[in-house]
Amino acid sequence: MTTVDHDMLIATLDRLKLTAIRDQLDTLLDEAARSKMNLREALGFLVSREIARRDERRISMSSKLAQFPFVRELDGFDYEAQPSLDQEQIRELATCRWIAHGDTLLFLGPPGTGKTHLAVSLGREAIRQNYNVQFITAATLVAMLAKAHADGLLDKQLTLLSRPKLLIIDELGYLPFEANAAHLFFQLVSRRYEKGSILITSNRSVGEWGSVLATPLWPRRSWIAFFTTPR
Repeated sequence: MTTVDHDMLIATLDRLKLTAIRDQLDTLLDEAARSKMNLREALGFLVSREIARRDERRISMSSKLAQFPFVRELDGFDYEAQPSLDQEQIRELATCRWIAHGDTLLFLGPPGTGKTHLAVSLGREAIRQNYNVQFITAATLVAMLAKAHADGLLDKQLTLLSRPKLLIIDELGYLPFEANAAHLFFQLVSRRYEKGSILITSNRSVGEWGSVLATPLWPRRSWIAFFTTPR
């Protein structure tokens, strides 16, 4: 391949926005040659590298938008510290079928049992499967809704919080809600019901939620997926 041909190819790849192939062209072509790929195999190899780069960028950007507090993966979860956890059930949750169905998932247990680790890990799995995700603590969520209500922007804020296919609400129950805050919270739950999934982590059992939320629970029929960490 002459220098001119190479430059033209680079320009064409740039025009087509095939940036992964463009940036690694010589390396990829050398690897294809060493592996003695035919034309069809080489084309498939180049395209797969382009897709991998785009997926990597999409996941990185979506993870930033999700506002996870840290990076955690399911492979890094210490199952030995929580022997009663059903690893098969966790693997099933990682398929994200519950998100596709709009189910609600609860992780309940005392501090230090890995609830947030699991929530973040499943959120990242959801992003890999092209679901948009938002992570927020319960305290921040309530403050956000209260400010929107005071500013006359509650409906706009509820609409924004209804857009993610998965909304992760962390640490529900660490601080009790005032009655007005609980009312705002339930408006969000109602807005998202059967439209998007919610994953909630809490240090309180479901039986204690009435005192935490200062109002009766929303209908149990919305707890389609239910999971508890050991207490």
